[in-house]
Amino acid sequence: MQISGKTALVTGGAHRVGKAILMMLAHNGANVVVNYNSSAQAAAQTVDEAKALGVDAIAIQCDIAKLEDVQRMRQQVESHFGGVDILVNSADLFGKHPVPTDDYTTWHRVTDITINGSFYVSNEFAPSMLARGGGAIVNIIDLAAWQPWPNFTAHSVAKAGLLAMTKQLALELAPSIRVNAIAPGPVLPPPDYNEKQLANVAGRTLLKRWGSAEDVAFAAKYLIEADYVTADVVRVDGGELYGLRFAGE
Repeated sequence: MQISGKTALVTGGAHRVGKAILMMLAHNGANVVVNYNSSAQAAAQTVDEAKALGVDAIAIQCDIAKLEDVQRMRQQVESHFGGVDILVNSADLFGKHPVPTDDYTTWHRVTDITINGSFYVSNEFAPSMLARGGGAIVNIIDLAAWQPWPNFTAHSVAKAGLLAMTKQLALELAPSIRVNAIAPGPVLPPPDYNEKQLANVAGRTLLKRWGSAEDVAFAAKYLIEADYVTADVVRVDGGELYGLRFAGE
């Protein structure tokens, strides 16, 4: 698929990896929809940056965990653009959730966004994508889909679920809509990390360094344009999945 002239929706597109992917799409000539939940100011700035590249861009507030919100967003997008050709499910909540617990709040919120929300968005926009001749969906997972993280039960289960959903949607929507996933590794450090923590994380990768959000955007561009790739996952982790074997040595 050629990106230029297409319309793309990126959930969580106002910041971090989601914004990097959205700006890559705008740089390549796509009109873009910035979905956000609470980051209104960041979303407005992202729209301005995209429009400065000569494409059309709008921001839509939508809590993707709520089906009625997603349906409202779909109606707004279809009214403005007629539908989408590219969908990137990037929105998530990185919430700590140890087990056992007597508080289910984080479990429900994390899984509602990553699993239910990604399905709601994909399912609601698939008909218009099919009507426009097909399209591409890219889901953002991470290494927790294979290597669960202690005290992040909801996150690990949600990302594993999104990986399974990637394969299922690729099966259900073939051949017109291709569905793939990207699993980023350490590309954006938390703002509270010190130099020692940054070095420790880099040391777990085979490349011994951090990546960038733009590395993930580059992979997204490939998956969108690669017309013979579907039901697959690309790890953008500097080899962290295998570098973990050296942890503790």
